[in-house]
Amino acid sequence: MADTHPRPIRARRIHFDYSGGVSDRHYVQGDLVLSHVIAYLSSTFPEGEEFFVRSVRRYADQVTDPVLKEQVRGFIGQEVTHSREHVALNERLQQLGYPTKFNDRFTGRALRWDERRYSPLTCLAITAALEHFTAVFAEALLSDPEAQALLGASEVRKMLLWHAYEESEHRAVAFDVYRAVGGSEQRRIWTMRMVTCTFVGSVVAFTALSMLADRATYRPARLFGSLWNLRRTPFLKRSVRQRLRQYNTVGFHPNDVDNTDLLNRWQPELFGETGQLAVGTGQYQ
Repeated sequence: MADTHPRPIRARRIHFDYSGGVSDRHYVQGDLVLSHVIAYLSSTFPEGEEFFVRSVRRYADQVTDPVLKEQVRGFIGQEVTHSREHVALNERLQQLGYPTKFNDRFTGRALRWDERRYSPLTCLAITAALEHFTAVFAEALLSDPEAQALLGASEVRKMLLWHAYEESEHRAVAFDVYRAVGGSEQRRIWTMRMVTCTFVGSVVAFTALSMLADRATYRPARLFGSLWNLRRTPFLKRSVRQRLRQYNTVGFHPNDVDNTDLLNRWQPELFGETGQLAVGTGQYQ
């Protein structure tokens, strides 16, 4: 059942400094494949977040519920900040040898093609589907110590924890806007099936292309060891896959799985007076 008392969503002004904090090319605890996967996903966020904002903003004036209208404002503010911070991270990843600029341009062209091909309502359904992906992976990161350990203690870890928290916080906004403006269950589920195919396909294809330019890929022991470890990554656990598939159930709502305790636990850890983002290089106001 959807949460009848949704928590407020606000944009936090935040900035990370990657200049001295990301020096190891394989920054995910030395893991070859996961480093390339996360670099690819990061490269899609600037254009992807702008697509999400455009898709929701098109319908903002049709939202009549005052609580949802306020959440839309918070959603847009958060996504704009996410886009900006991923631009900065992607610049550093490009310096480390990842093709983030190419991926960013390709993502932008692909999303603009989607906007020409599909109706605004379907673009909103695409946004809701992709928000489910990001929220499920975000909550896997926030709830699984093994997933957190993969990111070590770098600035990338702080940035991804912050992003994960806010994705979990606003996970239902695009979905609720879609439902509020009359989006059907049939379109929602069909769109998710399409998005699943394109999302998985793009991650595999662009990660492979990225790895072809990495010398470590041509060391068999390194490559096959990393691929073997990928099978056991916390982001591909059965529980994660089951949560992703729940979206295809008629009557599904993102808040069917309560994340209140998870957010309450991480709020002081990230944003409290002695939280990870109140001290050190990552700073927020």
